[in-house]
Amino acid sequence: MDLNTIWFILIAVLFIGFFFLEGFDYGVGILLPFIGKDDTSRRKVINAIGPHWDGNEVWLLTAGGAIFAAFPHWYATMFSGFYLALVIMLLALIGRGVAFEYRSKHTTAKWRNGWDWVIFIGSFVPALLWGVAIANLIRGVPIDENMNYTGNFFTLLNPYGLLGGLASLTVFTLHGAIFLTLKLTGKELEIARAYARKLWPVATILLFAFVIYGYFETDMFSKLGVDPGAVPVIAALAILSVEWLLKSKKEGWAFVMTGLTIALSTITVFMGLYPRVMVSSLNPDWSLTIYNASSSPYTLKVMSFVALIFVPLVLLYQAWSYWVFRKRISEKKEDLEY
Repeated sequence: MDLNTIWFILIAVLFIGFFFLEGFDYGVGILLPFIGKDDTSRRKVINAIGPHWDGNEVWLLTAGGAIFAAFPHWYATMFSGFYLALVIMLLALIGRGVAFEYRSKHTTAKWRNGWDWVIFIGSFVPALLWGVAIANLIRGVPIDENMNYTGNFFTLLNPYGLLGGLASLTVFTLHGAIFLTLKLTGKELEIARAYARKLWPVATILLFAFVIYGYFETDMFSKLGVDPGAVPVIAALAILSVEWLLKSKKEGWAFVMTGLTIALSTITVFMGLYPRVMVSSLNPDWSLTIYNASSSPYTLKVMSFVALIFVPLVLLYQAWSYWVFRKRISEKKEDLEY
């Protein structure tokens, strides 16, 4: 296995971690105005992810940095082609971060309600746009022989891309609802359970529709980079099992299953793309691959040593933070920082 492949796998792992962790963050933010019926309830919802949301975003920053260093042509083409979509996502994330910090600076209902809707928008927009982006990566976008994106923002808003956005939005929201069943108490816990049960059929239908549509819209089924084998089948079984687990009030296992669905779906995408990183809809030969888009072998080698040192440290720290803040959120003052 060469270094190009190793770094492709590492970037896939970073996106798996990001979608698994930030996925339930997005879901919690989207559900905030609906589960939180008063200020105390909303503070409980926000504090469920309060200690973790900014740490979860580090996975995205690391993935972006890894793409920039390991595959600079991929970074240049994707960030220039998806520029407007990424700016919209960035503005949403900035507003979301500011809202977390500022909503409790004043006690007026109007102030806090306004920031709560900023959290909703800042969670809704990225959850939607990530699905749009992934759908377009596997469907193909107009890239010429010089690795230049020749489309525009509206090129990305095709039916398949929008369906991918709806699928990611609902799956992340379901993931967040189940996470809240593990963190909340009292009436908020029951509301979160009700939303999880309502979201499951919608998320499942949209995810299966996205896969079926992909059979006709992409070459993922005919030009597999690596045969995913049973990976997508296990992902499908995982999401199907969630309904029974929710009815049985086995929310911990339901959360594992939605997380497994997200992780295995991401793995399937990367396995189907390999060795490509962006598909050209103009000419398959103009697609970006882990070879024509990569840095020099020396750069990849140096980065590998750095990753071996720091990635385990990051994983240990994040695992420790989740262990420290593992208890459920109550109405106690010490639990309601935000």
